[in-house]
Amino acid sequence: MFSITDDHWLQGARRVESPNADLRPRPHTGLACEMDLIVLHNISLPAGVFGSPYIDQLFTNQLDFNAHPSFAELRGLEVSSHLLIRRSGEIVQYVAFDRRAWHAGKSNYQGRERCNDFSIGIELEGTDTLPYEDVQYTQLVAVVDSLIKRYPSLSFTGITGHSDIAPGRKTDPGEAFDWTRFQLGLAGRRQAV
Repeated sequence: MFSITDDHWLQGARRVESPNADLRPRPHTGLACEMDLIVLHNISLPAGVFGSPYIDQLFTNQLDFNAHPSFAELRGLEVSSHLLIRRSGEIVQYVAFDRRAWHAGKSNYQGRERCNDFSIGIELEGTDTLPYEDVQYTQLVAVVDSLIKRYPSLSFTGITGHSDIAPGRKTDPGEAFDWTRFQLGLAGRRQAV
């Protein structure tokens, strides 16, 4: 299990702060919107290339758009995620959990739009079609378990893929993501308590 600091950063994660984040909206209560959803994504830059510095650069608005032909379509894009779990198992945090990361875009979860407002975004370094690494599942289960223990508004049932909140627009985490394996890992954590 991971520890989450009072200022909402995951201990042990490499910290790379993204400017692409802001305060969660405050409804009429004056309190920040409660996080009750975890959204799983995948990312690789360029597509199918792993271990490059380009994800950090994209999320910090420092990507050299001339470094690869596919980067031209990313010009002007301001995005981020709370976490990235690399294929090596390294975890990178870009946005504090209490802040809104810009990961979901136009989205809808169970009739609620603007999923960025109430979600935590976790990127897995990968593609829709290549199997994820064992260590990524191990780290993802541990991170999600830690988040649920730290933030009571989150739950084991409030976890979805980007493809589910933006159907037709997004396909990640893709067919290669083993939801059964992930759910069994979480179930093992719950039973161990």
